[in-house]
Amino acid sequence: MTARLFLAAALALPALAQDNPLSADAKAMWTGIKNNNLKAAEKMPEAEYGFKPAPEVRSYGQLVGHIADGNRLICGAAKGEAYTPSIEKTKTTKADLVEALKESIAYCDAVYDAMTDSQAANKIKLFGRERSKLTALFTNVSHDNEHYGNQVTYLRIKGIVPPSSEPRR
Repeated sequence: MTARLFLAAALALPALAQDNPLSADAKAMWTGIKNNNLKAAEKMPEAEYGFKPAPEVRSYGQLVGHIADGNRLICGAAKGEAYTPSIEKTKTTKADLVEALKESIAYCDAVYDAMTDSQAANKIKLFGRERSKLTALFTNVSHDNEHYGNQVTYLRIKGIVPPSSEPRR
């Protein structure tokens, strides 16, 4: 029975993507960057979570917290829920920050999963401006990509190969 349900769900996904190509594209882009952000957070050793390449920039841990806060803030706006960023300022250990990032990813996953093209143009408030829900989701992808670039730099400085540069198997 479980195998049949899984097969039915798998067969339904392409149909959903055809009916919702814009939302499916947003979700596909989200899937790529969320995986890179999380893998990069997991790859950096605990001892390097306080590392700053320059005094005026975020530590690696603060960067991971900022990504988690951004996910909650932007996906929350798309969902119609307010969020006050706090992770970057309150969490310091790798375990806590990785867990917060995972929770923010799960929160956003639900928002991306629920999005349909018929809802994409619905207006929401994001950073004090009226935007479409779909714009919010692409803004989240853009924000995470921007900060994945930061993660890559921090990892490279420490001699660690970032997830997107690992050999494909």
